[in-house]
Amino acid sequence: MQKQHIKLASKDRLELEGLLLKSSLTVKIHKRIHVLLHLDSGKSYKTVGKEVGMTYISMREICSKYANKQTNATALSYLSDKPRTGRPIVISGDERAKITALACSQPPEGHSNWTLRLLADKVVELGICEELSHTYAGQILKKTNYSPTLNALGALV
Repeated sequence: MQKQHIKLASKDRLELEGLLLKSSLTVKIHKRIHVLLHLDSGKSYKTVGKEVGMTYISMREICSKYANKQTNATALSYLSDKPRTGRPIVISGDERAKITALACSQPPEGHSNWTLRLLADKVVELGICEELSHTYAGQILKKTNYSPTLNALGALV
């Protein structure tokens, strides 16, 4: 008999098996559940790693999280990653709407249509936001159906 690397409580095993029946799980969580169940059944890290496609270090981390879990913690709480901070949103939805509305308005005198640089400069000038690069203005407009080269009828300008 092989060495048993982890011993799941019967309550935890039932909870994990029940989670596998749900279709809303991410692949990452699904793999982590399989790791715990396979290691509980007595399989080696090497065998489980090949079956699930995970490294030894990752599997040890999963086992460590299970071993250090709170007594009343749910399976998803120790199988999920902590939220990542990321970069905060710089331009709000209201500001995006104003930028899009400005891009759809008449261009300044002397210009036949808005360019991204012209739009970015005008947004800062009007005080819609403190700073805006022309590339970020393009990203904002890309999420809409706005095209600076098409007029209202859909014909090229």
